[in-house]
Amino acid sequence: MNAHIDIERLLPVWEQFRAATDIGPIRDEAHYAQMTQVLEALLDEAQGDENHPAMGLVDIVGDLIEDYETVHHPLPDVTGVQALKFLMQQHGLKQSDLPEVGSQGVVSEVLAGKRELNIRQVRALSERFRVSPATFV
Repeated sequence: MNAHIDIERLLPVWEQFRAATDIGPIRDEAHYAQMTQVLEALLDEAQGDENHPAMGLVDIVGDLIEDYETVHHPLPDVTGVQALKFLMQQHGLKQSDLPEVGSQGVVSEVLAGKRELNIRQVRALSERFRVSPATFV
């Protein structure tokens, strides 16, 4: 695609937009907090509508936040069992509250590292907790 871009018209609009929003590569923690608030406001505005005009900005701001977090707030490497234990704790669940994994005994074996989760269990947990299946692998 060889579309002509009128840089002389674009730059003043870009500068006005940037001055109003401060959207750009995240510089520090204060800017990170600001961009997180911008993202939350955009998501509130879109209200889950994937076709809302704000969704383009959601993608851009989300990518900027992800880039910053990758460098400055990296997630620790955890095993699938550690992730499951964390999610159980966050949701106030006991071993018997996970029928998608199996009986309480099966869940106990998984949590003790004596048994690995199978594909069906991973998919079910991923759907239940609304996380990527990779979380449990």
